[in-house]
Formats: sequence, structure tokens, C-alpha cells
Amino acid sequence: MKKFQILGTGCENCKKLTENTEKAAKELGIEYEIEKITDINEIIKFGVMLTPALAVDGKVKIAGVAGTVPPPEEIKKLIV
Repeated sequence: MKKFQILGTGCENCKKLTENTEKAAKELGIEYEIEKITDINEIIKFGVMLTPALAVDGKVKIAGVAGTVPPPEEIKKLIV
């Protein structure tokens, strides 16, 4: 089972990244759990300075998606 961690304060882009990640995982048939990390100190421990970010099994795959959130098709390449 994959563990996806959404790092961010809960902004609209954070929500969109969560939605797109869930959609990508479902389309790939991946079993997963999603953890939302909103504590700034925890986010910094990942080495992330710009949010939202996506970590897969503890490794940051996408960070600082301030402008546009990657679509599910792009996320699929990062989560397998």
C-alpha cells in the first residue's frame, strides 16, 4: 500500500492536489492512504519551503505547486 502525504495548509491548490492524486491512484488501481500534513514544522522536516507538495512513501515528488496543480496523468508517472 502506498502512502501519499499532501503537505500544505489546506489551500485550494492543496485540495486540488489531493483530488488529482486520489484520481491518479484509483485509475492505476493502487491501494493507498492519504495523510494531510498541515503543520508548518512537519512540512519543513520534508525540506519543503513552498506548498502544496506531494510525498510518496515519505519522499517528496512534487513541491511548490503555487500556480497550477499537475493533472492526474502527470501525477501517475510519479506515484508508481
